[in-house]
Amino acid sequence: MLAAERRDHLLGLLAREGKIVAKDVAAELGISEDSVRRDLRDLASEGLCQRVYGGALPVSPAVVGYAARQTVAPDGKRKVASVAAGLVRPGGALILDGGTTALAVAHELPRDLVCTVITHSPTIAAALLDHPQAELYLLGGRVFKHSAVTCGAAAVEAAQNVSADFCLLGVTGVHPEAGLTTGDAEEAAMKRALAARAADTYILASSEKIGTASRFRVLPWEEISGLITDADPHDTVVEQLKALGVEVLTAD
Repeated sequence: MLAAERRDHLLGLLAREGKIVAKDVAAELGISEDSVRRDLRDLASEGLCQRVYGGALPVSPAVVGYAARQTVAPDGKRKVASVAAGLVRPGGALILDGGTTALAVAHELPRDLVCTVITHSPTIAAALLDHPQAELYLLGGRVFKHSAVTCGAAAVEAAQNVSADFCLLGVTGVHPEAGLTTGDAEEAAMKRALAARAADTYILASSEKIGTASRFRVLPWEEISGLITDADPHDTVVEQLKALGVEVLTAD
């Protein structure tokens, strides 16, 4: 099989199965695992897959810059945001992550809602300036421009001195095996720090993130309270997550 044919085969397998196991492909095609791994490296360098131990997973489309992400699945994000905003009760304290889905949550919060919002996102804070009853706390630190949030040691330390009823956390990848992932190590650490300061943590994930993976793990499944997504409840990946015991809140 020519290299171009192997490439098409691998991309087709990734689309159908949601993952590639290098040793299985090598046995199927009668080639070495090294050959498969080289092909996967080439695909990963083009942004067509996320390499993991033993093979590859679909790459998340949410790893592009903040401005570009605003045009990715806006309807799905609004649906997820509507369900997430409904979790906020009057008088409650919320840790709201950064990102475009979290910004949609901020826009969904009622203007007259009495609440406390803790965030490390300047864009989230700005979006809530016209909410007169919302107490705002902005966690400072180095600004990670890719996601328009603060992160790093100073931001993590600031997060350790707050607490909230629950946290709404964004990720770029949601996969039964890879878990909850994002594309930057410091941002992943900041997300863990935020989640650790809330009684409950819910993941915001519009459907394009379901079944995909990024490089850095954020949290294991057992440390979240639920997943909010607009993905089809009967989607294969969603069913696998439910089988793992993950509570899935469907946004439709």
